[in-house]
Amino acid sequence: MFFLIWLVLFLVVVSFLLLLPASWHRAIYERYSGGRPVACPENQQPAVVSIDVRHAAVAVMDGRPNLRLSDCTRWPERSKCNQECLSQAIQAEPYKPGEVKAGRKQIYHLPVLLAAFAAWYVGAIWHSHYMFREQWLQAVGLTHAQVKQIVWWLSPHLLTAGVCLLFAYGVAWLLAVSHRKGVLQGVLMSVLLCGALIATTWFGIARLPHDLFLIEAGYIALASLTVGALVGGLYDRLVLPSQ
Repeated sequence: MFFLIWLVLFLVVVSFLLLLPASWHRAIYERYSGGRPVACPENQQPAVVSIDVRHAAVAVMDGRPNLRLSDCTRWPERSKCNQECLSQAIQAEPYKPGEVKAGRKQIYHLPVLLAAFAAWYVGAIWHSHYMFREQWLQAVGLTHAQVKQIVWWLSPHLLTAGVCLLFAYGVAWLLAVSHRKGVLQGVLMSVLLCGALIATTWFGIARLPHDLFLIEAGYIALASLTVGALVGGLYDRLVLPSQ
């Protein structure tokens, strides 16, 4: 019985010690989370910043959180700034959920162009004689001579490149309006966009020959994952610095 009492007291003390930092971290999160309007010290133009609440909750100095910015609408071009607007961000009221004052993030063209080229190049390899050209010829009903003639036409290549480019821009737009980035987020947006396109054109897709359907479905899946990974993963990594 004596041991049980000490065990209960020990659990109470441990729970109290764990509850204090948990409540402290929650208070920091509620105090500093959300996008905040500031005037950029560099050009005095409006900007929206976010405070790194995870870092603030972990890095505590002298009983106060160590604050820094985690995002800004002028980043990644100006991500090396000295964050002089931090004092403004601390005093500013965060935007409430549902407000659109923060706007969407910018679409950066270099990742989109690279992703579109990668998707087009994947298609060239996928339909080459190294992989599925023979099966594709049988499914479509074309001869090698006809395919060689088509290869020299410019319009099929431009059409394929245009579709890849439009799809890549679609993924970039979804990431921008949802304020997301990263490989997983890019792949998710790519899958959502691809699913929406397939759903709207399913009547025509379902009428394709079975073998052709499998070949093209494999290419579409691989190209979609490639585009999503590149656009999302390179969102703030492959950017031309603004002048």
